[in-house]
Amino acid sequence: MSEFFEAFWHGEGIGDGGDLEEALQAYLVVKPDDGDWSAACGAGGADPKIERFASFEAYLDNVDPLETIAVTPRMIADAIALLPS
Repeated sequence: MSEFFEAFWHGEGIGDGGDLEEALQAYLVVKPDDGDWSAACGAGGADPKIERFASFEAYLDNVDPLETIAVTPRMIADAIALLPS
């Protein structure tokens, strides 16, 4: 079994992935118009985070996440930069 990651923005799941990088790339759907991730992440309630699960099955079975990863603006920018343009 492989791990599964779910990305959150303002308390809502916005995407997921089979690894941390893929889950971080989900933040592209909420990319600020001005590209300022620091301001966007610092906005009240943004609280970007990723929950890591033991597997996709564990996620589907509503098992508690193994950990919650606090997401920084740099983490988002670096992951999105790896996407093909």
